[in-house]
Amino acid sequence: MDNPVKKILLALVVTATITTQASGTWRITSLINSLNTPNFSENKDVKRMKIAFFNYLLPMVEKENQKINTVRSLIKNNRLGQSQLKKIAKKYHLKKIDKTTLLERVDTIPTSLVLAQAAIESNWGRSRFSKYWNNYFGIWCFTKGCGIVPKNRNEGAKHEIMNFASTHKSIEYYMLNLNRSHHYQLLRQIRFHKRKHNLKLTGRSLAEGLDKYSAVGYEYIELIQSVIRQNNLTRFD
Repeated sequence: MDNPVKKILLALVVTATITTQASGTWRITSLINSLNTPNFSENKDVKRMKIAFFNYLLPMVEKENQKINTVRSLIKNNRLGQSQLKKIAKKYHLKKIDKTTLLERVDTIPTSLVLAQAAIESNWGRSRFSKYWNNYFGIWCFTKGCGIVPKNRNEGAKHEIMNFASTHKSIEYYMLNLNRSHHYQLLRQIRFHKRKHNLKLTGRSLAEGLDKYSAVGYEYIELIQSVIRQNNLTRFD
């Protein structure tokens, strides 16, 4: 196995929790990285603001999908040893190594879906959680100190908004979350079916498996599909 592949594989098997530590070090890192993030609020021209938003995220989304594709190819072509497969299975919350199940989870997320959800959840990069803590996908955590406590959190609620060291780490965790959480099993089933029948993966079709991403259920799916359609994001798939 060549060195670039080893580096990608190593990066993918590192436990995801390390990207979301809410210690002082990570908070400082995320704030420093936020200084290098475009200020989307400054652009009063909506069309230009959207273009800037997509141009900022697109290279990182494509890079993460390339990493996933590399590991997926290694699994498909039986180029990984048992110890490597075991690490990947653990990362994707699988108790046993099964090639078919691994391939169902280790797969890409259509770029249009990533961009649309990022736009919705971060208010086009203008929310304070995306600006200061690199959380572009409204991702929660439930361990005290794991993130940032929302100002208007209901009494008795324990969720916090995850803090990420960089925008890329936010994208990385978001994709991993869709690929392993039981909440998004339907998304993975839709994707697996399309792979099996050599059909193109699109954000609009996979969005049908995201009814549990938001409390509003199917209305959220329709919102994602609307953002994809209105901004012609399918061109990126």
